[in-house]
Amino acid sequence: MMSDDQNRETEAEAVEAEEAVAGEEVGAEQAELEKLRAENADLKDRYLRLAAEMENLRRRTTRDVHDARSYSIAGFARDMLQVSDNLRRALDAVSEQAEGELKTFHEGVELTERTMLGALEKHGVKQINPKGEKFDPNFHQAMFEVPNPDVPNNTVFEVVQPGFVIGERVLRPAMVGVAKGGPKEPAAEPGPPNPQAEKDA
Repeated sequence: MMSDDQNRETEAEAVEAEEAVAGEEVGAEQAELEKLRAENADLKDRYLRLAAEMENLRRRTTRDVHDARSYSIAGFARDMLQVSDNLRRALDAVSEQAEGELKTFHEGVELTERTMLGALEKHGVKQINPKGEKFDPNFHQAMFEVPNPDVPNNTVFEVVQPGFVIGERVLRPAMVGVAKGGPKEPAAEPGPPNPQAEKDA
């Protein structure tokens, strides 16, 4: 028969064994939980990246569709500008003081030119006629300089051929003569003081 001391030792060993098993189970559960958390973080990261890629794709597609709608007729419009130029040359060749049949011809060509320019404008192609404006190399092409002390320097003095834009893009720059030798343009007047800028300084 076992003594009380031996019974207690046996019970203590059994309790220790149970605790060891329970500890191993808790450790295994903790490891599994950490593994699931890592997988969750990885899936969340993948989801966020995929969502960002989809948003970028949506924006790019929207921009491409907008550009396609706005600029798809650019090639056709460029070709039509040659026709418009020829109509203008015909108008310039026939004097407005012409009489009889030539007057009727002049009016007909003028009406055709206006109709064509109106149709182009309806589709986003606008004429730029920058006479009197400051020369802008983004929209104008300087063909020659005109010495004129009465006009501010770098001002479009004469338009040889009007330019055209489609949306915000230049379809054809305006060919211009630029004033040279006139007074400098007045400097921009200082605006009202900006308290925010003074604070930041």
